[in-house]
Amino acid sequence: MDQLVTIELFGQPYTFKTESDITNAKEVADCLVKEVRRVESQHSTQSSATKFATLILAALNIANENIEQKRKYSDLVIRISKKSENLIRELDSMVTD
Repeated sequence: MDQLVTIELFGQPYTFKTESDITNAKEVADCLVKEVRRVESQHSTQSSATKFATLILAALNIANENIEQKRKYSDLVIRISKKSENLIRELDSMVTD
């Protein structure tokens, strides 16, 4: 079931539909609002072009963080896999001895 989530950016409310869990949708929206505010505080001007640039910078920052987290996760999975293989080998060698 579609649900509505409203966020406020640049003093204006924006409402969108979400098919996902409402809690997750609010968390995603809050992440965007937080990042937009952070970018705004670093580059404070009021033109509409600047608002668009602020949204783009916020989106790029969020995308960059997402990519970094995916890389860290992938590295973690690889390290765990290697350690698991080593442990299995050691256990196998102990059992067969």
